[in-house]
Amino acid sequence: MTSRYTIRLIAPSGYCINQAAAWRGVQYLQDLGHRPENTEVITRRFQRFAGTDAERLADLNDLADSPSLPDIALAVRGGYGAGRLLCDIRYSALADRLAQHPVALCGHSDFTAIQLALFAQTGFITYSAPMLAGNFGAEHPSAFTLQHFRDILRQKSYTIRWRGNTPENLSLKGTLWGGNLAMLCSLTGTPWMPVVKQGILVIEDVNEHPFRVERMLLQLWHAGILQQQQAVILGSFSGATLSEYDQGFSYDTVWQTLRELSGIPFISGLPFGHEQETVTLPIGASAHLQVADGDCSLTLTGHPLPPASLTHE
Repeated sequence: MTSRYTIRLIAPSGYCINQAAAWRGVQYLQDLGHRPENTEVITRRFQRFAGTDAERLADLNDLADSPSLPDIALAVRGGYGAGRLLCDIRYSALADRLAQHPVALCGHSDFTAIQLALFAQTGFITYSAPMLAGNFGAEHPSAFTLQHFRDILRQKSYTIRWRGNTPENLSLKGTLWGGNLAMLCSLTGTPWMPVVKQGILVIEDVNEHPFRVERMLLQLWHAGILQQQQAVILGSFSGATLSEYDQGFSYDTVWQTLRELSGIPFISGLPFGHEQETVTLPIGASAHLQVADGDCSLTLTGHPLPPASLTHE
């Protein structure tokens, strides 16, 4: 049987400039049999944000007190604004309430700040996942993305396989964490940055030139964060324009530089990030990473499954 979810929309970041895509996403989810609610956040606006700080904060904090909870809380879009909310999120209350009634808290990009802060403060696991406007509201939503989103929410143990351009052969177990690289780096030195030892760090970004990506990774190295990881999994890095000035400097040279500096494997090729085809990853889950002759697999366990999924196992 196919799970039918109640999906509460949340908008903790930027105003949804592409209104047509957001409403197309609502219709797409409805056509699949799901029940989107709180759709008024799509049109809500204050300056460049999807509402005032208080309104956007309430999207999250109200989950702690709501008498009825959704199966999924889904971010409308990213942009900017989540960082303004971090000091006032009711972390313990949210974690306690959502432990009693598991909710898949889903989003990516700017939402990474909230996801990592929740994990740092409470250990609560969220999903780096497709969002309403950019993914479900695409002109032609990706069947690949939908399948991975649907399947991981229904399986206690979930394996993702891909082909990576990497020389290492590995078998590593640790906590999977990360998300958008720029947002992760913005938390360095704050209470919202998780302390993950022997972790498996997954990163992605968009519209960031390779030199900016290298600068961010060096920040993680100089802060002592990268040294604590067993491996780095590379999602998509796109949207940057290289020029003659770069003289061959590219993402590949960045990965090689950081490999040589840190001694840490950098595993490429995971379809994850600001693309139409993206896997869904539980941030904070237990992971088993295996690599053999470029064949990569990531087995994930310990992530919260929405009640509607459990009724259809």
